[in-house]
Amino acid sequence: MNAKTPNAIDTYVGSRVRMRRQLLGLSQERLADQIGVTFQQVQKYEKGMNRIGASRLQRIAEVLSTSPSFFFQQDESEPLTLAGLDVAVNADPVAEFLQSKEGLALNRAFLKITDAQLREKIVALVKAMAHAQDARGTVGAQSTPGPFV
Repeated sequence: MNAKTPNAIDTYVGSRVRMRRQLLGLSQERLADQIGVTFQQVQKYEKGMNRIGASRLQRIAEVLSTSPSFFFQQDESEPLTLAGLDVAVNADPVAEFLQSKEGLALNRAFLKITDAQLREKIVALVKAMAHAQDARGTVGAQSTPGPFV
């Protein structure tokens, strides 16, 4: 491994820090202030360029209201492994979506809905829309907007 190439696990942990920070609407500057580093250091942590020490990771977890194990989870049932971490093709599509502008906006808006039945109906609507798109064979292709767009 090249000295300038970040370790796959450090990159993964950093991406989880970034995802959690963004979901909470916290800026890099605010996180940096609360953990006692510069925002540039937070950037390096999030990119995996600098490894996060155990005590610093514990503090980040406290600030982001989660457990340190959150940053190592690939799946609820399995511990973090190197398998697939440095191959972009195997990237977690949910994590990628949550890190996108649209994913963050959708999640923030969805979390503001307190009515459980309404949330279930929204999920059912999105599933139905995805199913309809699959049935038309337009997955991955640009479709022509319908009359309701």
